[in-house]
Amino acid sequence: MRAIHSKHAALRAMIALSISTAVLVSCAGTGSGSAGSREHDTRRFTPAAELAFEARPGARAFYGTYAALQGDAVYTAEIPEGWNGKGLVMYTHGYRGVGAELAPSLPPAAFREAVLAAGYAWAASSYSANFYDVRAGVEDTNKLALELVDYLKRDWNASLSAPSQYLIAGTSLGGHTAAAAVERENMQRTLFPVPYAGAAPFCQAEQNQFQWLGDYSRLAQMLAGYAYMPYSEFPALYGQMNNETRLLNPGPVVRALFQLDAQTGAPTWEPASPNGERLMLMAQMLTGGKRPIFEFGFRSNFQNTVMGSGGDDGTVRGVLDRNLYDNTDRVYRWTSGDTPTAEELAFNDMMPRVSADRGVNALRNDGVRWLPEIHGDFDVPVLTMHTLGDFYVPFRHQQLYREGAIQNGNDHLLVQRAIRAPGHCDFSPDETRRALTDWLAWVNGGPKPAGDDVLDASTVADERYGCSFTTPDRPGLPACQR
Repeated sequence: MRAIHSKHAALRAMIALSISTAVLVSCAGTGSGSAGSREHDTRRFTPAAELAFEARPGARAFYGTYAALQGDAVYTAEIPEGWNGKGLVMYTHGYRGVGAELAPSLPPAAFREAVLAAGYAWAASSYSANFYDVRAGVEDTNKLALELVDYLKRDWNASLSAPSQYLIAGTSLGGHTAAAAVERENMQRTLFPVPYAGAAPFCQAEQNQFQWLGDYSRLAQMLAGYAYMPYSEFPALYGQMNNETRLLNPGPVVRALFQLDAQTGAPTWEPASPNGERLMLMAQMLTGGKRPIFEFGFRSNFQNTVMGSGGDDGTVRGVLDRNLYDNTDRVYRWTSGDTPTAEELAFNDMMPRVSADRGVNALRNDGVRWLPEIHGDFDVPVLTMHTLGDFYVPFRHQQLYREGAIQNGNDHLLVQRAIRAPGHCDFSPDETRRALTDWLAWVNGGPKPAGDDVLDASTVADERYGCSFTTPDRPGLPACQR
């Protein structure tokens, strides 16, 4: 394999020195391949047979495979005419399920359009593993960023200069990857340090995603009257599914809490009882508080996606070796007063509690954590977007991100935008183009873009919240008065 460009090798050596010092200081909390085995390490993935894609006018498409963290990965890249070392945006894709095939990754059309129009090239990795493997996402994307021009020379005989600027952007799991890539901890511990000048993590998940998934299904089991049964029985209590998006035969948890369509027997996701109402209110609080569009996301088929993950053993389907989920200190509420009611306190006393295993997802001396964490600790411009109704990857992640940035003293580098849509990563082409264009200008010395306040409860609850950046209004949803 070709050597990394000298400036990248120097950067890597410098950061490696800081890592070795940190490992000596904190080795008690550091894991390695021998600290625990996980199911994910036994999995093998294969690049797809067909990698070709059509470039946009004025650009050229490149694709191939390269050696990555868990085996070969697929790379794709699109480079505009006349580009020779200008900026490179690394695109990080979202969750692709549990299949063995690694497909080529293409950003949405609006993403490609905005990036190429600004004179940037983009590149993307399939990652060397599917499942929720953000570690592979970070390490494989970073390696591709540093070695892309070498692969283009090797596979296409294309001689190009190394990029003068690196940026990273992605959605969902890819948003988790993009945000994690610029966190100080991960920049110090990655095997392939990249000096990213900015990040745009859209609809990003993060480590608290698995707290949400565990909370909601456990609350449903409790409120439906089945808390006495092991949580591992939740899939049977939920019902028969054909995949994670469709419920074929609603189980007792669904029948106890939700109305069913009289003709099809499918759940409408309208609460059918006081406990169903309480579940909806608790979900609202857990996902970001009172806000427009929440109820549309709650009544969507993302209920299947969220509850379809119920019964998990807390290892994120084998990406970790032990249980990550912990609700020992969680206070569940369905009222909005300053303090819990007596009924809420009684409910919390009865709620089954689970503790995370000690040392799960520890720091490692062979790269980033198995599940890289996001704590709002970065020093480059970051712009995010999130839909208000996203029931799968909730808006609450944006609030946690802002709180972390404030705690780390870099909240001036974070711009967040709320979009009035009910789905997951449900952004219009106009919203995507505007966000990327504003972000690219900001990264290069332009004005800081406008954003939304995500922490003030009264602001977020206002019926007009999210109108500033939603274009166009979504059919069937309350329209903005502009």
